[in-house]
Amino acid sequence: MQKELVSIITPLYNGERFVSQTIDCVLAQTYSNWEMIIINDGSKDNSLAIVEEYVRKDKRIKLFSQLNAGSAAARNNGIRRAEGQYIALFDADDLWEPFFLAAQLALLKEKKALLVYGSHKRINEKNQECLQPFIAPEKITYTDLLKTCSISCLTGLYDTSKYGKVYLNEDFKSLRDDHIYWLDILKKTGIAYGNQKVIASYRMLGASVSRNKKKVIIPQFKVYYKCEKLGLIRSLYYLSCWAYNGYIKYNK
Repeated sequence: MQKELVSIITPLYNGERFVSQTIDCVLAQTYSNWEMIIINDGSKDNSLAIVEEYVRKDKRIKLFSQLNAGSAAARNNGIRRAEGQYIALFDADDLWEPFFLAAQLALLKEKKALLVYGSHKRINEKNQECLQPFIAPEKITYTDLLKTCSISCLTGLYDTSKYGKVYLNEDFKSLRDDHIYWLDILKKTGIAYGNQKVIASYRMLGASVSRNKKKVIIPQFKVYYKCEKLGLIRSLYYLSCWAYNGYIKYNK
């Protein structure tokens, strides 16, 4: 583990439309002690060639390829290779403000925390805001996260120094894997703190998985019932909370 180094884990699958913007916003960070580990998850478009050009220009960007196995497997591949004290999950179509890393590291140190997250814009494929920004709660616990996933994947930053690396549950492929990941970390850390300043932009593409509640309702129930082993009644209770909060979240 290299102290103060941030390992940015980016799964890449057919991301040629936006991956350049994503890498460019990492290169623009005011905090420069980072490595970006991009895992090509069997892309069939021009993604690989685009990233290879960046790799040639900046040694902090590292590219590895695997057969298509889903985002959880790709993220785990990246986490295994990570050398940094801090882990950030960052998808290949999202964006960070230039001060993202500096702001999140400052919040970690201010709160003496191990996990932080933040507020973000919600944009479309043209980088236009399509909903009001999501403003993160000031702090959350494991129970809070069961009711709704307030830790948007692109804003989470985890300090591995106390509990070591945490890996994603690959049973869910690309559905709910990040929610389980944050739950697993919160079971160790107890609390996470949110940056209420808008520090990133989450890209919403049509009927994306995160918005399509009908597609993810069964996997979400399995999060409670199979992964967290909450029993039937509690699982149904938290599922109803998640559905209600999700409706509110995406109808602002």
